[in-house]
Amino acid sequence: MPITSDISPSTALTIQISAVAIWLGLVFLASDILRRLKQDPELVRKVVHIGTGNVLLIAWWLHIPTWLCVTAGVTFSAIALASHYTNILPMIHDVGRKTYGVFYYALSITILVVLLWDSHPQYAVIGVMVMSWGDGMAALIGKRFGKHTFVHLGNKRSVEGSVAMFVTSLMVMIGIFGLTHGIHTRDIGIAMPVAAIAALLEAYSPGGTDNISVPLSSAALSYVLQSIF
Repeated sequence: MPITSDISPSTALTIQISAVAIWLGLVFLASDILRRLKQDPELVRKVVHIGTGNVLLIAWWLHIPTWLCVTAGVTFSAIALASHYTNILPMIHDVGRKTYGVFYYALSITILVVLLWDSHPQYAVIGVMVMSWGDGMAALIGKRFGKHTFVHLGNKRSVEGSVAMFVTSLMVMIGIFGLTHGIHTRDIGIAMPVAAIAALLEAYSPGGTDNISVPLSSAALSYVLQSIF
């Protein structure tokens, strides 16, 4: 049952928008504090990366309507694209490289919401959460503990980071399946190949395109496999 089911539509909408705004405010406040404390820029960027991804989980919980999610996605996509050329949000810029990764990230969220929010929102959440948490942990673990590195099309990755991506993606999907219908053995069998493909795409997608290839493929493949099994 929607958390806002017993109140008026206008009040529900106010609560929904306020909850998302408060969360995003906390995310950007945390990132700004870390930046001012001169913490690792990669850590600052991943705080934003993971934090903004969690917005879709909040939107799912609050049953935020499709039109509002699409509007927010389009707006953030425009801001992300503008930030590629200006300094609107310095904490979301790529570290040491100039790509359209943040724009792809926002675009992937918008696409998933448009395609799935009305009928199968859990798969949109899977796609975004795999990208936000999986990629975030891959970068942080890889930078801290990555000893076995490889380079593909100019992107440096590590085996340790890819393992972190796989494990985190697996945990995210099992958790969302659990929230949706309870955890069954088949869910683990479905989550494993999806997590493996997500890890491969994160490692080998060039120029920040993993921010669109990972969420779209994770959502699509998990939906197809769930439909089959």
